[in-house]
Amino acid sequence: MVNHCANPQCCKPLHYLREGRVYVFDVTRPASANSERTARRMEHFWLCGVCSEAYFLEQVEDRTVRLSPRIQRPVTSASVLPYRTPHSIAS
Repeated sequence: MVNHCANPQCCKPLHYLREGRVYVFDVTRPASANSERTARRMEHFWLCGVCSEAYFLEQVEDRTVRLSPRIQRPVTSASVLPYRTPHSIAS
C-alpha cells in the first residue's frame, strides 16, 4: 500500500487522493533468491501535488521505477490560440 510520496526528498504522507498523481507499474522481481522464476505484480506509487508538478515516474529498461524531472516548456504567443466567439448558424 502507498503511504507516502515516491520522491525520496519529499516523503509527504498520503492522507487523501485529492492532489498528486498515482502511477501503477508492472514490476517483475525474482520469486526467491535461488529460483529462476520471476514474480510479476502491479505496484502503486504516488507523487504529491507539489512533486507531481515538477516530476513524473517512469519505468526503465530493467523494470525499475525512476523519478524524472518534467521539462518546463516556455509558453510563447505562437503556441496560444486566440479565443474566437462561436458563430450562430443562420436558417
